[in-house]
Amino acid sequence: MRWALVKVSLAVTAMVVVAFAVPLGLVIKEMAGDRAFSDAERNAAAIGPTLSITTERLPLEKAVASTPAGAADRMALHVPAADEPGSRPIEIGKQRASGKDIESARRQAVITKVPGGSALLQPTALSTGKIAVVEVYVPENEVTNGVGTAWLVLAGVAVALIVGSVAVADRLGVRMVRPAQRLARAAHELGEGRLSVRVPEEGPTELRSAAVAFNSMADQVIQLLDNERELAADLSHRLRTPLTVLRLNAASLGDSPAAEQTRAAVEKLEREVDTIIRTAREQRPQTQGGQSSGTGCDVSAVIHERMAFWSALAEDEGRKVRLAGVDRPVHIPVARAELTAALDALLGNVFRHTPEGTPFAVDVHNAEDAVIVLVSDAGGGIADPAAALTRGNSGDRAGSTGLGLDIVRRVAESTGGDLRIGRSVLGGTEVRVWIALDGGRTATGRGHRLRGRRRATPRRTTHA
Repeated sequence: MRWALVKVSLAVTAMVVVAFAVPLGLVIKEMAGDRAFSDAERNAAAIGPTLSITTERLPLEKAVASTPAGAADRMALHVPAADEPGSRPIEIGKQRASGKDIESARRQAVITKVPGGSALLQPTALSTGKIAVVEVYVPENEVTNGVGTAWLVLAGVAVALIVGSVAVADRLGVRMVRPAQRLARAAHELGEGRLSVRVPEEGPTELRSAAVAFNSMADQVIQLLDNERELAADLSHRLRTPLTVLRLNAASLGDSPAAEQTRAAVEKLEREVDTIIRTAREQRPQTQGGQSSGTGCDVSAVIHERMAFWSALAEDEGRKVRLAGVDRPVHIPVARAELTAALDALLGNVFRHTPEGTPFAVDVHNAEDAVIVLVSDAGGGIADPAAALTRGNSGDRAGSTGLGLDIVRRVAESTGGDLRIGRSVLGGTEVRVWIALDGGRTATGRGHRLRGRRRATPRRTTHA
């Protein structure tokens, strides 16, 4: 918009300058010529009184020399011969015009071109009744005297007008563009999750209206999010009563392993509900990439903890489990609760969607800029991996809400990583969770190399 205004102003000003400056320059040139020939006419008229009195050479020469043109040797006098016998024509000064032009000038004044300029031929009546011709030479530089300077002045004025109009148009463009740029930046910031951003209501009427609409929209977004968080908190709070009943019933189940698992599951469910309530009631919603400095956990420790929980079920179903890469601490920028939920979602899918006795493996690979967690099984695989990553898409899988893999994906993307589904070396599904350590470089090339190294012989731990 800014450059469009500048271009329009430049074009309009240039047309105005051409429309007025060019004719004005031609008028100045015409005026300069008229001035030069007016001076020549005055010099020629100064000889008239002398010619009306006498036609003798000496007085005429003195009269010619007394004029500015005669003193500059730019005047000539052509007096025809008298009617007396033996009389001859009188020629005074340097003749530049042709004889034919001089004879034509005896009837009327003539301006004719001569080498180096022009000549004014002015007829003057003598006392004898004959016509003398006064020739005044006008050099070319006198005809154009001051025209070049005038044209330079006109050009300077034209340039100043063009520069001034462009500068004014640019300032007006800035006044219009800056509010639009602020509105665009605010829209980007709002899209990135900074809900407190607002736009100053400045600029032209249309942009002020847009700013008012944007600020109103941002307020509505905050209000809708507040309502959504309160609704989620209220719904989660309603689960406390049935959870309390479950906890009381679990306490009466005795000391069997199944009872312990049930009590542990109830306790975990209570913690998750409490977390949902606290998160939902936070004043500032979390945004992607919101892991604060200093947060994180040891992925090896979390995997050991969750495998201790799932190993009892694996033993009941006759599944063989392989762990690799968890023999040393591996720190990642993911909260422990988030990683626990992601691992439970992946392992729960293995138990839920593969037959009993199907083996599975959990591998961890640590690189310079990322940590890769691989969960693979020997089941039937996923026919459409892309559809499986769609939030809420459960397909035809019984007992699936379609949210488990979405939980894992959001954990990976919160660090700048990603989630991919492929074919495992066990013959079934392989879920690769890429957790970036440097805040956003996914480095797909390195990811392929790490996936290739995964097939090296790892340290194996088998749970019966």
